Amino acid sequence: MPYYQHYSFDLWLTLIKSNPDFKLQRAYYFQKKFNHTGKSVEEIDRLFRQVDGMCNAINEKTGKNIDADEMYLMVISLINGDSLSIDDIDYTALHLQMEDLLFKYPPQIYSAVTTEVLEHLKQKSGATFSLLSNTGYITGKSLRKVLALYGLDNYFDFQLYSDEAGMSKPNPEFFKTMLNNIDICNAGKGISLKNIIHIGDNPKNDAQAADAMGISSLLINSNQNTISSLINEN
Repeated sequence: MPYYQHYSFDLWLTLIKSNPDFKLQRAYYFQKKFNHTGKSVEEIDRLFRQVDGMCNAINEKTGKNIDADEMYLMVISLINGDSLSIDDIDYTALHLQMEDLLFKYPPQIYSAVTTEVLEHLKQKSGATFSLLSNTGYITGKSLRKVLALYGLDNYFDFQLYSDEAGMSKPNPEFFKTMLNNIDICNAGKGISLKNIIHIGDNPKNDAQAADAMGISSLLINSNQNTISSLINEN
């Protein structure tokens, strides 16, 4: 694969993946703290997945973004029905507790070669790098800290998150925001669309959306390709 002048990466299931212990501990916390109806940990975990899937589908359809606080309140509402008023929830405290839990059980780097590939591309291509990521229960602010934890933040010229931008992939406007930022950090270079590549795991949100914008794309991890595909032919 040839070198590009700009590399855009999705984050979840492309560069990092969830820590299953975090999801379990989160369910335990909600069972203890927000469970007036006596639901099991398994039931609460299932509600987390239900809300996540529903919000992802809505975000993809509308191109907008349902924020983490709304998602957590949906879960609490589904757990409790009418037995607990969400007006009584201290969301600031809940967010801090969830972030504390996140860093006790942080997301994991997706592949053993992820950092190696990023380093190779950075050294050999001289390209600029960015992140274009939809968010869910974990905010962009927290994800920036996750990247810093692993030193991955050093590779990226800018990071774009759906909760901060107010729009989600595959919304073309989200990709246009990325292209505007690429122009800013490559002032005077006049990078063509085909010299920009977006790499991600989701056929619709990543590959098809990038292709529709006229930029190159690479689908990885959900097919036979891995991040190593970016350097295998160089």
